[in-house]
Amino acid sequence: QVQLVESGGGLVQAGGSLRLSCKASGRAFNFYTMAWFRQAPGRERAFVAAISWNGGSTVVADSVKARFTISRDNAANPVYLQMNNLKPEDTADYYCAAGTVRPVIGRQASDYDYWGQGTQVTVSS
Repeated sequence: QVQLVESGGGLVQAGGSLRLSCKASGRAFNFYTMAWFRQAPGRERAFVAAISWNGGSTVVADSVKARFTISRDNAANPVYLQMNNLKPEDTADYYCAAGTVRPVIGRQASDYDYWGQGTQVTVSS
């Protein structure tokens, strides 16, 4: 019933920027939090950032806090992940997630109820 679709991934040179988008359809307005996770080959899915339904609360992983920003215009618009100064270690599949968990504690994949299929980000050196 709920569908999440990511877009904006691609190939970028180190130091460049990408903006990922996540659009939710269905009854997504009932979800309190939208989040981004990433998974590199052979690695576990890792938390990147989360945002509340109204954008009033955000959490960004320490590993990317200086370079990544999560945002949304309002609850009716897509959620964005602005990624600046990208590094090769950022290469991964990036996934959008939705759930009722609050952003301050929603740092595990098991906290979320719905997932997109992912968008691939590759950063070349």
